[in-house]
Amino acid sequence: MKIKIDYKKSAQENANDYYNKSKKLNQKKAGAEKAIKILEKRLAEHEAKPSEKKEKRVVKTTEKKWYEKFHWFYTSNNMLAIGGRDAHQNEQLNSKHFEEKDLFFHADIFGASAVILIDGTSSPADVREEVAQFAACYSRAWEEMLRSVDVYAMRRNQVSKSTSKGSLGTGSFLLTGEREWFRSMTLNLAMYVADGELRTVPMATFVKLGLKSAYATITQGNLKKSDAAKKVMQTLGYEDLDNVMRQLPNGTFKIEPHK
Repeated sequence: MKIKIDYKKSAQENANDYYNKSKKLNQKKAGAEKAIKILEKRLAEHEAKPSEKKEKRVVKTTEKKWYEKFHWFYTSNNMLAIGGRDAHQNEQLNSKHFEEKDLFFHADIFGASAVILIDGTSSPADVREEVAQFAACYSRAWEEMLRSVDVYAMRRNQVSKSTSKGSLGTGSFLLTGEREWFRSMTLNLAMYVADGELRTVPMATFVKLGLKSAYATITQGNLKKSDAAKKVMQTLGYEDLDNVMRQLPNGTFKIEPHK
């Protein structure tokens, strides 16, 4: 053990210095021991209390349905309509999901979503008009700022991929026979939130549903897609920007909030 001595001080002065340092150390030691006892007491009291389980936040996660990778909506009478986002999805809908009882809808313009109404052959005329408006909205007509476009519907046996010269290109179909026409379908959509999920439906459907919740009407305008999506989010209190943008057609927009 080494002890430092100040040679400028007397032996008594050096002894007093060490005595004072010793007192300070003892005081610190006593303070530390006191703090330890307080902490030990609090810990014992906490452990003696009944166990309090913190409530875990449950995040409701809904398993995505197979059709949610497409454009889709439920009509006013709860029939499912599904539309392709691009030529590849149009092809997929035709080859994998278009059945005999379904109806095929397409806007009369190059570049449009192929929309399948499940069990559509049994649908009433006004419901088919809802799907026709949906098909119009997800066509190139929106980008070209057309206020309306004609839409037609056909059955499974009228839509084919084969011709006498071979198969057609991706997203192209051979159409035969009479078409059911829906003339001058306007391009209007509504967005709202139901059960925590964002829904996008043609305006004809929304009017029939008669919902009283907040919603946004979507028409053609000057807003780019990202700005339009942010305005929809603000209107609906919805936080998933990517999902809003995914449900908008291609083009520019005018958003009118209704709260």
